[in-house]
Amino acid sequence: MLDCYKIMTGNFHTPIITNILYFQVTKLFKFNYTPMRTLLLIIAVVFLSTHLSDPVLAQIDVKGKVKDKSINRADQKTDEGIDRSLDAVEDGVKSLFKKKEKTSNEETPAEEEKTDQDTDNTTEKASVKPVVKQEPSLTAYSKYDFIPGQKVIFYDDFSQDNAGDFPALWNTNASGEVVTTNLYPGNWFKMVGSGCIALDNGINLPDNYTIEYDAIVSPNEPDNTAFEYGFYLYSAENPKDLNEGGAVPGLNGGIKMSFGYRGTYSAYDESGYTISGEKDDAIMEPGKKYRLSFWVQKTRLRVYLDQVKIFDLPKVFKPGFKSNMMRFELWESGNPMISNFRVAAGAPDTRNKLMTEGKLVTYGIYFDINSDKVKPESYGTLKEIAGILNEVPDVRVKILGHTDSDGDDAKNLDLSKRRAASVKAELAKSFGVKAERIETDGLGETKPVAPNDTPANKAQNRRVEFIKL
Repeated sequence: MLDCYKIMTGNFHTPIITNILYFQVTKLFKFNYTPMRTLLLIIAVVFLSTHLSDPVLAQIDVKGKVKDKSINRADQKTDEGIDRSLDAVEDGVKSLFKKKEKTSNEETPAEEEKTDQDTDNTTEKASVKPVVKQEPSLTAYSKYDFIPGQKVIFYDDFSQDNAGDFPALWNTNASGEVVTTNLYPGNWFKMVGSGCIALDNGINLPDNYTIEYDAIVSPNEPDNTAFEYGFYLYSAENPKDLNEGGAVPGLNGGIKMSFGYRGTYSAYDESGYTISGEKDDAIMEPGKKYRLSFWVQKTRLRVYLDQVKIFDLPKVFKPGFKSNMMRFELWESGNPMISNFRVAAGAPDTRNKLMTEGKLVTYGIYFDINSDKVKPESYGTLKEIAGILNEVPDVRVKILGHTDSDGDDAKNLDLSKRRAASVKAELAKSFGVKAERIETDGLGETKPVAPNDTPANKAQNRRVEFIKL
């Protein structure tokens, strides 16, 4: 076999290396010496020897390295040549006995896009350095039961604010400014310093409501691994007083939560703290974008970090308790950036709207900016709608897409049509709804339900409708 190797390669000056390679490949694949397997060994040895350059061989103990690699191929940089060669030999030999399956779900870094916004803004770039985070697939949210509220109470994507300004609808005793980032589109509110940030006039929240926002958290110091910020829901006697209650904000009860390197909560009432807890694996890595969602149903609070429910507190609020303040608390450890801040009243009776009234308007299906890609946080809404359609298999529906008025009219019309088609595709692919039961169309910006003059009104115009046929 060695003579055959020399004839094939013309390499007569490395017999020791050839013997080592022949021995190790033979040992690695445990071949019996049949003619066909001998030929495979010749090919393997040729590949190894031709991919290990003489300079590399001169600098490392090839015999020892190859032997070690056949057992544990996890050495440092000097082993990279052997790693590549062993990989190629293993793949080549295995492919002769078993056809290699081509993976169809290879993940590539997804472009991070701002939710529910049809146009982009170009302003100053922030000094932060976001890290690309792969967007989870829709199926990754299979346990995600969050359904956003339908009636928008408050919405702010900071598009009406100039870069460098403190946002007009907020108040603070700390600091902050509107920025853009070099990775995540849209305007972001970057909070700075230590203190409180809240809506300027507070907000009266009903018994059932949802809060959602995108967040990026970074430590104030690069080596700080214990960075976090606070987000509070509470009842204040004077919403203009950001410090009311001190460490226990408000005078009538509420809940304090923190996010960053962990997730925590501490609930309290007029008499003091009642329950508290912590989740160490609710981690927000620096520079990555996350979606935080809060769902209040009377006494119950559920909190989600992306697709994971991190808290579910059934009796965290007293019966009849109503919040009128949402407050960000900044400490020395880290400051957040937020965008797409949405507060809405509880979800409607989906079944009644679609089956009885014949029309369901939903704001819980999200898309990337200027894209027809359905965001994975739409899972809860799609699952609920698909459940109704699958229970009544003879019902047919038309899906209509709508946009706000920002941007070109023709492009918005095309975008709305493509978005409706994407919703149909996801219902069929991910939830088993028969595609022939669904028609789609888009109306662009032609049927607004509110003036396109504020971020909150634009958010109402960006919607998906289901019409019973």
